[in-house]
Amino acid sequence: MSCPATFLHAQITEQNAHMTQPLAGVVPPIVTPIDADREVDTASLTRHVEHLLDAGVHGIFALGSSGEVSFLSDAQRATVITTTVATVGGRVPVIAGAIDTSSARVADQVKRVADAGADYAVVTAPFYAPTQQADIEAHFRAVAQSSPLPLIAYDIPVGVKTKLAATTLMRLAVDGVIVAVKDSSGQPGDLRRLVMANRAAGSPLTILTGTEVVVDADFLIGVDGVVPGLSNVDPAAYVQLFDLLRSGNWAQAHSLQDRLATLFTIIDADQSLVGPAQAIGAFKEALRLTGRISTSLPCRPLTPLSEEAKSIVRSIVDKHFRTAA
Repeated sequence: MSCPATFLHAQITEQNAHMTQPLAGVVPPIVTPIDADREVDTASLTRHVEHLLDAGVHGIFALGSSGEVSFLSDAQRATVITTTVATVGGRVPVIAGAIDTSSARVADQVKRVADAGADYAVVTAPFYAPTQQADIEAHFRAVAQSSPLPLIAYDIPVGVKTKLAATTLMRLAVDGVIVAVKDSSGQPGDLRRLVMANRAAGSPLTILTGTEVVVDADFLIGVDGVVPGLSNVDPAAYVQLFDLLRSGNWAQAHSLQDRLATLFTIIDADQSLVGPAQAIGAFKEALRLTGRISTSLPCRPLTPLSEEAKSIVRSIVDKHFRTAA
């Protein structure tokens, strides 16, 4: 009789065999446009996704932190992923957050996004109740056993309060439990160690960085792609940055990264807000100003940007795109 790890590896290999589109490059974690009734604005969402595709992005990440997934109802999540999948129409991979507090709840979320047509499911460590690395590893293995989709581990300790250890990730990768990692830990030393361990193991993982402002540095470390919230605002610049890095044009890449770092200061426009209300609110206001979404309202219970903050965002965005022109 096969041991459980061998059986799980074979099972997941069969599940993942349908994948035809590799995951790398620029994968925007899309915001969730909200209308005046605080429901998902599907017209704005469709328009926004089309703009990202026109800019040449390599994938779309729905229902992530930038998509305010933790504030959405299951019905709203379903609206976001079905609208996104329909709009993308198979042109690039769609990865979808299946983010919840426990293995059972995450498995349910994975099934929902799979039924909607997503290509990959994104899973964090369990949260609310504290867990250790052994619990986290068991969590990913339990979700994978019933998952019809390949899993991407989302390392976001600021949200779940636990760091995914490189040793844990590599055991999961070697056994085929996960196929990729989105690193939003903000810990470059740990990212480097993960890249080195992955390379030594034959690169079973695709490694994606969640940074906005040090993409050039992370590519030097050896990541395969980038998932920056700011790519909602200027996807074309991130695609250009990726192309420059891939071709080894480090000087131009460095200059473009500096310009994007300046644009990223929009997240500081409203100092009275914290977390997603501040950062995602600024992204949404930039998108409203550029005509891609109708309002910059956040999901409840988050507070919208002040009018003064909106003026600051406008001045930064206007200068950024004038410089680009």
